[in-house]
Amino acid sequence: VSVSEVAVCNMAYGGRLDELRAQLQRDRGLATAADQAGRTALHWACSAGHAAVADLLLGLGVPVSEKDDAASKNKQEIAIMLLENGADPDATDHFESTPLHRAAAKGNLKMIQILLRHKASVNIQDSEGNTPLHLACDEERVDEAKLLVSHGASIHIENKEELTPLKVAKGGLGAILKRMVEG
Repeated sequence: VSVSEVAVCNMAYGGRLDELRAQLQRDRGLATAADQAGRTALHWACSAGHAAVADLLLGLGVPVSEKDDAASKNKQEIAIMLLENGADPDATDHFESTPLHRAAAKGNLKMIQILLRHKASVNIQDSEGNTPLHLACDEERVDEAKLLVSHGASIHIENKEELTPLKVAKGGLGAILKRMVEG
């Protein structure tokens, strides 16, 4: 890994758009260069939330990789950009948790809407067997849970502890979701 590859990643992370643009005009190959961890400038721009830098890189045809998990950072603008450029809405991290799981747990309704619009799998299970709905129910995220159910999230899938989303739901949330499904 050369110094210039790492420098490009640092510029992207720092949001130093003009410096980065100048560097890429000199050596376009640096647009897809990776640092020691295998992460590109696009990954670093996304993780720091620099939409203009991400836009520059995507404009140069930088491919979106599974490491570009912008949705986990809840940066909507960048997530939309990545998804529209072919990012996988169901890309998982090392806990097999997806952007939809993270948005459901954090209560980020807007991100859930974006991911569903890009055909994220609503019943995908993480390493504990939890679906995004399990996480929304566990955190008492009422609107998020209702949105997931209205998009086909199952109230019957069991996690590794043999608990369904309804069993982990707190307050009256379980009853609300049951009514939605059973009418």
